[in-house]
Amino acid sequence: MDSVLKINTVSEYNAFNKQKTLHPLVSVIDLSQADPRSPRRMSYGFYTVFLKKIVCGDLRYGLKNYDYQEGTLIFLAPGQLIGENIEGVTYQPQGWALVFHPDLIHGTSLGRHIDDYSFFSYDVHEALHISEEERQIVLDCFSKIEYELKQRIDKHSKKLITANIELFLNYCIRFYDRQFITRDNVNKGIIQKFEDLLNDYFRSDKPQTLGLPNVGYCAEQLNLSTNYFGDMIKKETGKTALEYIQGKVMDLAKEKIFDPDKTVNEIAYELGFKYPQHFSRLFKQRVGYTPNEYRLMN
Repeated sequence: MDSVLKINTVSEYNAFNKQKTLHPLVSVIDLSQADPRSPRRMSYGFYTVFLKKIVCGDLRYGLKNYDYQEGTLIFLAPGQLIGENIEGVTYQPQGWALVFHPDLIHGTSLGRHIDDYSFFSYDVHEALHISEEERQIVLDCFSKIEYELKQRIDKHSKKLITANIELFLNYCIRFYDRQFITRDNVNKGIIQKFEDLLNDYFRSDKPQTLGLPNVGYCAEQLNLSTNYFGDMIKKETGKTALEYIQGKVMDLAKEKIFDPDKTVNEIAYELGFKYPQHFSRLFKQRVGYTPNEYRLMN
């Protein structure tokens, strides 16, 4: 297994990039000041946001070089892996990084809502591509955070720093919403692939061997992270990915219920339910009637 360079603290990351530590839990880093380095597989013990200036070697992922233009944001949650170990190659890092440790946001509004920023769990190839105007907004947020870091720490510091990080992340939610809209044709293609995936799944013996398809399985089959896939489905259809799957299951159940030779239990097992009562309960929730009541009505 490839070795992983683990950097656990903000201070360690500052030293790695030749950056002075102004605060032990948060930093805004000009990556162009760092020494040239070889591509490495890395993991950070804190939240990391990269604003890339040019295509950079550290964002080579697997065997692909992604076309990150000036103004691309990549979000990493603590412990997430990025990059590959490639010997004999060096590159000069470019762009900016915002890093903040989970300890910084404990007890703050940002700490209470950090799970709302699902893009921290997106894969690297699901990066946020921003316009020049959006890039200026990002840099302005970074500038405000950096300004606070250069001031003497007082009772207002933590609140102002975390508030500006939260403001930046809220802008990123808006920018991702815009990206989902501007990539509408691509997204519709994924919706069709999702539909085809479910159709193929239920035509096979997978329901009997694997059970009901879950969101994670579908995302993996479509080469997407679970959170990105879920967010995209919600934006495109107004339903969660789970609701979409359940809707497909109920459509199939309604068809099967018209077969008088099949019992409700047999239908449940065919669809992948481990326990028939779970099928009946979901059917009642989604359709408004039990399977047997629905069968008698038609």
